[in-house]
Amino acid sequence: MTNGTKSNGTANQIPEVFTTCLSSSDVDAASSLRQITEIARWSEEEGCTGILVYTDNRSLDPWLIAQVIIEQTAALCPLVAVQPVYMHPYSLAKMIASLAHLYRRRVYLNMVAGGFKNDLIALNDLTPHEKRYERLIEYTEIITRLLAGGAVTFEGEFYKVDKLKLTPPLPEDLMPGIFVSGSSEAGQEAARRMSAVAVEYPKPPKEYEGQCEEPSRKMGVRVGIIARSSEKEAWRIAHERFPEDRKGQLTHQLAMKRSDSQWHRQLSEREETCNNGNDPYWLVPFQNYKAFCPYLVGSYDRVAREVANYMRAGYGSFILDIPVSQAELNHINIVFGIAGKSHQLAQ
Repeated sequence: MTNGTKSNGTANQIPEVFTTCLSSSDVDAASSLRQITEIARWSEEEGCTGILVYTDNRSLDPWLIAQVIIEQTAALCPLVAVQPVYMHPYSLAKMIASLAHLYRRRVYLNMVAGGFKNDLIALNDLTPHEKRYERLIEYTEIITRLLAGGAVTFEGEFYKVDKLKLTPPLPEDLMPGIFVSGSSEAGQEAARRMSAVAVEYPKPPKEYEGQCEEPSRKMGVRVGIIARSSEKEAWRIAHERFPEDRKGQLTHQLAMKRSDSQWHRQLSEREETCNNGNDPYWLVPFQNYKAFCPYLVGSYDRVAREVANYMRAGYGSFILDIPVSQAELNHINIVFGIAGKSHQLAQ
């Protein structure tokens, strides 16, 4: 999809495309390694930049999964979710530098301020939502300064280090890309201060028509895609893959009560707009607790137009939902090919 092309998140760049790794808590232990490896290999073969690796109290350690992904691929970059409560910033910087030293592979960091409140409460982390972003900014600053080289002295509200130095040093070309949730005002401000890509759970693409963000902002979206040569076939597959599920709806409602994430609330409050397939923006997978992002459904051309709207609005990074097969990624590849040509013609 990107063939290794880097994006700075501005409207005139080819986007970086990431897939999402299967969560280890969703599969049995016997098959988890095989499935994680398969998805990583599909993603690389279809030209993706990287793959998102989740972190929470139920999952395997994301850095061990990242190492598996690196060992099983030639260039795919893990986008590892980072929750400060799990690891000191020095330990994280050491992990990044060690992987770079051993494998010459770049990683990306998805900086997580929140998550499920019960996970944090179980760890006795009672930090208020807004303060968690302040902590995340301090955490990220220490990491980036350590990776840049030299002794780091820092004293903030949450962290203090004195003449701390990282070895082995990190090669400059392997500095990690940094992402952070940008759905809330606190997230947007954190992204600006961290020079990070602000990742959003997007509104329907038509709401971005005519919008062009300032070039200095780096923005990304989480979105699933189901596209085929015809609208009818795409919607048939979509409804087959994500049928209405009352149990899933109840689980979604319970998760809403446990989460203080702004993106979760925003999507939950958005009314469903496409029950009959007339609108490609589809929230049924999210509402039935089968996905954590909106979906775009329709023909290649129709979905490509929607993706191009996001690109024109300034979104330079796309994080896709967990792929069900390499063939599915190939269909998505067609969409990005059409969207890229359309976007270039519009420049």
